Amino acid sequence: MSDFNDFNNPQVAKLPKHLKQFIVEQHYEKYTPVDQAVWRYVMRQNYSYLKHVAYYPYIKGLQRAGLSIEHIPDLQNMNDNLGKIGWGAVTVDGFIPPAAFMEYQAYRVLVIAADIRQINHIEYTPAPDIIHESAGHAPIIADADYNNYLSYFGSIGAKAMFSSKDFELYEAIRHLSILKEAADVQEQEIAKAEQRLQQISENMGEPSEMALLGRLHWWTVEYGLIGTLENPKIYGAGLLSSIGESSSCMKPEVKKLWYNKDTVNYPYDITKPQPQLFVTETFQNLIDVLEDFADTMAFRRGGAESIVKAIECKNPATAVYSSGLQVTGVFTDMGIDQNDELTFIKTTGPSALAVDGVQFEAHGKLHHKDGFSSPVGKLKGIDTPIEDMDMKQLMGYGIKPFNMAILEFESGITVKGIVKTISQKDRRTCLISFDECTVKESNGNVLFQPEWGRYDMAVGATIVSVFNGAADKEAYEEITHVSDKQTHQADHDEKTQKLHSIYKSIRAIREHEQNFDQLPGLFEQVKTEHRQDWLSALEILEILHHKQLFPELAKEIRIYLELKSENEAEHKKLINDGLHVIEHPISQQITEEDNQ
Repeated sequence: MSDFNDFNNPQVAKLPKHLKQFIVEQHYEKYTPVDQAVWRYVMRQNYSYLKHVAYYPYIKGLQRAGLSIEHIPDLQNMNDNLGKIGWGAVTVDGFIPPAAFMEYQAYRVLVIAADIRQINHIEYTPAPDIIHESAGHAPIIADADYNNYLSYFGSIGAKAMFSSKDFELYEAIRHLSILKEAADVQEQEIAKAEQRLQQISENMGEPSEMALLGRLHWWTVEYGLIGTLENPKIYGAGLLSSIGESSSCMKPEVKKLWYNKDTVNYPYDITKPQPQLFVTETFQNLIDVLEDFADTMAFRRGGAESIVKAIECKNPATAVYSSGLQVTGVFTDMGIDQNDELTFIKTTGPSALAVDGVQFEAHGKLHHKDGFSSPVGKLKGIDTPIEDMDMKQLMGYGIKPFNMAILEFESGITVKGIVKTISQKDRRTCLISFDECTVKESNGNVLFQPEWGRYDMAVGATIVSVFNGAADKEAYEEITHVSDKQTHQADHDEKTQKLHSIYKSIRAIREHEQNFDQLPGLFEQVKTEHRQDWLSALEILEILHHKQLFPELAKEIRIYLELKSENEAEHKKLINDGLHVIEHPISQQITEEDNQ
């Protein structure tokens, strides 16, 4: 990625390779005049309603993030503005894996889906889009307490263990969201994808750490309220970017509960409006709840229960020995004694060893291409763990180069071989390599034999931490799971292109305040050739209303829209909301907000 564009933004420039792989170019020129009109409609609706219920001054928040009501945001402009508050932004293609999404947050970079919803999904879209990501997440990012929560959440989420089922779920959600936003997909294909998603959702088993964190993310970052139960304000991006749900969520039938550590017990359904929402008094409380949850996670607990999570994951994870040695691989087996203490751990396939996130030289996944296994525990009858022994003590137990050593562990595992090298980090022994080595369990079961080559023994009395992914992601080349399902790009037929040019003309007339005499002809075209479209008529009416032009035409368009609203149930709310904003001009409201 030598031509990687970091937008002159320090946060984007810091992104590691394994995250850069998800970035796509925004291609601003691909947004059509209808896309721009959809952005403007949603943002005007949002502002008109949200100024009463959003937690922060909406317009000031937008401006600080480099956004405007009038135009789809340009990524360079966003990065120039976000850079001033220590954040950045990149565009990606639809859904990306949850762990990668979290890691972007930890790097203080907003991930924005480059696409924009189609006009027929204007109120709500099942797929991530630029309205949700930028109009929802970006305006509140200037709040220091909130953006600290966001990046802290990212750093914890990036370590969360997920189950193999989570992977299947991610692929199914991504597939369905792409189909729903595509123009030419048959209903039965969507139905099939919905059925598949439902099957997976209903058979998830015990929720993984990532699934539980996903709930905390959902009830805060996406659907969170702040303040009091009686008078909460919205800060969650899912609500802020959904003109439907941001108003319905304040109704009394949507229960309001305090946000606390029990919130993790509430699953959510991405396809339905939420039956309850959670209110936090402060953003600090979000950090406190997250901290409580993090204490239950494998990366802080270690031990056998955490290795079980790694085995269930069926994807690369990292176990950290008490010596500091980090073992990365796909975990497939472990031994435990009668006290449920670990006796050994085992990975299969490409594995690697590291300390402090930096891979040990000559211990990458090519060297350990068939897996890695090693005892865990202390030597029998000796209180001092091997990692804490000084050179004199090590030599006392026969652990010295070129010496045949016999190490018997409390678990009954015996390691017998010629010591080749002793590797230390910060004066702690973390790895001992043997030639001509045999490793046996107390029942005689052989774990390693001399003809297999050199034996590298990890050193550590306990496993103190287990987390998702590789310790040294760059060296392990964890070019993760970039989905092969790309979002669809539409080709526009002649009729659609004509409609685009109508929208383009309306925008030019509005912005340059000239050629108003073209408006009657433009409406005539809409009325005769594009009867399915409602937004262009609204935009023409808006100009006529504010400039007080052609009163007869304005009356005709209003009647046209009111009839449309009566006859087309799916457009009723959209048209009526649009008429409401025309009657209550936004420019006036913004000036009032600034004066408050």
